[in-house]
Amino acid sequence: MKHIINKLFIIFFSITFLGLGACATNGGNEVEAGSSAYIMHAKTGIITEIKPVVIKDSGAGTFLGALTGAVLGSTMGGGRGNTLTTLGGGLAGAYAGNEIGKANAQQLMVKLDNGNSVVVIAKGKSFAVGEEVKIITNGGRVVTVEHK
Repeated sequence: MKHIINKLFIIFFSITFLGLGACATNGGNEVEAGSSAYIMHAKTGIITEIKPVVIKDSGAGTFLGALTGAVLGSTMGGGRGNTLTTLGGGLAGAYAGNEIGKANAQQLMVKLDNGNSVVVIAKGKSFAVGEEVKIITNGGRVVTVEHK
């Protein structure tokens, strides 16, 4: 009975941990912690071309998936079976975490108001050709792309 309770606890903890990770933001734009310490610049323009892109996982999704899969796998089987389920769980979790860690985005070609054209990647928002946008930069690095 104690063994079953331990398995249920590990499964519950893993699901709770993954679920809380999805609730970490309030829907606003994310900025780095030191963003309030310097001036950022805004450029405006019109989108002339859009291409869909996929942003690769940074490795965090793969790591967390592998860890969770290995923990869940270790609660199953006995002897050599336990080793195999731990390994299988880790591999399956790594694959799932890698896929979950990917993000759909858009590559935007923007003709700026000053006549120059730039290409930026926008994640988490949907844009359309002909739409006016504001690009916030910091030292040449794009912080965010917003609807104008």
